[in-house]
Amino acid sequence: MLRVVKVENGTVQGLPAADPRITSFKGIPFAAPPVGDNRWRAPQPAENWEGVRQAFQFAPVPMQVRQEIDENNIYTREWTVEPDIAMDEDCLYLNVWTPAKNVDEKLPVFVWYFGGGLQVGHTAEMEFDGERIARRGIVVVTIAYRLNAFGFLCHPEITAEAPEAPANFGHLDQQFATRWVKRNIAAFGGDPDNLTIGGQSAGGGSVMNQLASPQNEGLFQRAIVQSGVFTKLYPGNGAPKFLREFGEAEADGIRFFEALGVSSLAEARKLDAAYVRDKYLESGRFWGTVVDGKFNVGDAFEAFLRNERLPVPVLFGHTSSEFFSVPEAGTAAEFKKMAAELFGDDAETFLALCGANAGSLDEALKRASASGIEYAIRIAGQANADTGANLPLYYYNFDADIPGWDNPGTFHSVDLWFFFETLAKCWRPFVGKHYDLARQMCDYWANFIRGGDPNGRDSTGADLPRWEVYTPEAPYGMRFADQAGFARERPDEIMAFLVQQYFKKNPLHSYSKG
Repeated sequence: MLRVVKVENGTVQGLPAADPRITSFKGIPFAAPPVGDNRWRAPQPAENWEGVRQAFQFAPVPMQVRQEIDENNIYTREWTVEPDIAMDEDCLYLNVWTPAKNVDEKLPVFVWYFGGGLQVGHTAEMEFDGERIARRGIVVVTIAYRLNAFGFLCHPEITAEAPEAPANFGHLDQQFATRWVKRNIAAFGGDPDNLTIGGQSAGGGSVMNQLASPQNEGLFQRAIVQSGVFTKLYPGNGAPKFLREFGEAEADGIRFFEALGVSSLAEARKLDAAYVRDKYLESGRFWGTVVDGKFNVGDAFEAFLRNERLPVPVLFGHTSSEFFSVPEAGTAAEFKKMAAELFGDDAETFLALCGANAGSLDEALKRASASGIEYAIRIAGQANADTGANLPLYYYNFDADIPGWDNPGTFHSVDLWFFFETLAKCWRPFVGKHYDLARQMCDYWANFIRGGDPNGRDSTGADLPRWEVYTPEAPYGMRFADQAGFARERPDEIMAFLVQQYFKKNPLHSYSKG
């Protein structure tokens, strides 16, 4: 087994995982600490070290709000088990799980970006244990990146100092770590030319941004976007706003420096990190990706629709009960007015599909309720064909029965336990059918990471249910329920109508590249 590995900055020693055939390396620095003069600066190369560095435990998590264990909050109840976990601005470290016995195995590689709204999250979350995926012959890497004010502040002084990298430091950390993996993963038995990036929620949104960045040509060969692509369905209830224009972001930075009580970048870099974090939290800001014209040249979803993205296979999906949008209407008349404004001559078709003319308003609103993520994915699937890209695109809907006293449904992020196959770490009373589903999902993910096609054999040796490529002619997704996945799940009538209307308003030529 590869227990000691030489990387570009020195030698690291790992530990046997729970399965001793897997070696885990935790807390490997991939960049210099982003502190002092490196605060609000693109990641810089890590320094070399002497001797053997013990990579036995996770590094401190990035600066963020300190999570409290709260039984009334489903997310802290699910994930927060160490409220006093070590936290530090010096956070640019990654972790590797490898099944390789020697350095020349050229195993496929999976690089994971955690979620958390670009505000919170870390690689030490127990659901992100890479061991089970690694058991399928994959080298798994989870990477940390700067969040909130540390990862996404802009300011005119920063722009003047580094016009080539004036913003998006959190995304640049992801990119820098992925490049580190490409340079060093062969030492862990991985293939640098067979690399998949993946993420969920804001991590999935980060994958979208990496897909669309003009700086990433040739960096990876596949992408997995879980619950990470959104677009507005109805007026008044759009997707979370993570994207900011550059001028707006710089103006935010000027105001933030005033709130910090500093008048220069040099002064701001000397402030205590906890003070900066707390002032950001007090401000109520929610900073995310910035259109800086360098790493990010515009909305990543729009770029995907125009086929202005890396030409790689993509696996998209979501859970069955997250991010649903409902038309804002208090009366039947308002509902019909909204339909007329949105759909014009096709409004009557929409109203008929919703049963608005015959049933109650509540029933019509319920029928019109739809997933903004499913909507975005199906639009992307149509554009993938209409632009002539025709790259492999796979779609799933996670619809398992989730046990627990809280009766949570398939809430946002619950699928993380399944495709990482880490159910045994969760407090929920999962039973055999859940473990069977998790095994199959992990097999699908490993197959996709291995060669861009999720199909193949289960760990039991049986053929997995067939997962078809998504096309406009066959707009099928894989539904993951309590037993084996069920292929060929079509959009319902209202979703099909909404997607059709999207392209009626945004004709093909709007998304044709060039």
